Amino acid sequence: MFIIKPLDVGKTVQIHSYKHDGSLHRIWRSAVVIKQTEDVLILGNYKTRVIESDGRNWMTKEPAICYFFKDLWFNVIGMLKKDGIYYYCNLSSPYLYDGEAVKYIDYDLDVRVSADGKFKILDQEEYNRHQVKYDYPQDVKTIVEAELKVLLKYIKEGKEPFKHEDILRNYDVYKKLTNV
Repeated sequence: MFIIKPLDVGKTVQIHSYKHDGSLHRIWRSAVVIKQTEDVLILGNYKTRVIESDGRNWMTKEPAICYFFKDLWFNVIGMLKKDGIYYYCNLSSPYLYDGEAVKYIDYDLDVRVSADGKFKILDQEEYNRHQVKYDYPQDVKTIVEAELKVLLKYIKEGKEPFKHEDILRNYDVYKKLTNV
């Protein structure tokens, strides 16, 4: 059984995203631990450097509250934009923290949710290509496709983290922790 190493509230960590073959996909240089339970790790960041696998890098533009789950195959980023809270969801393996970074495998499919709750599934073609390129096992494909349905249900039902008040509450904690 894998035990998730506990993280202290206020600790700064990196986030590393990988592809199925173990290759590094993307790094977020810093995120602050807001909360950790048995089921979820909640991080916050703002104006953090993101490094792509090809070496390109950029800075995030708005505050973000990130939810990583122990048993769900997706993660959710709530972005606090001027005109509302938007969500970007990655179909991914559950997270782990190994003392170096919060890590997960990105399985290509994404869902973008606008401030009014409308959503769009993204990157279906990339998912189809990568199934072949990375030789996704059938059990992984079955899990990812089932978890997409779970994610869409969370979105439609407004289940946490898709409640704006949850994002705002966690952003308030983030601001206190970082003196923003």
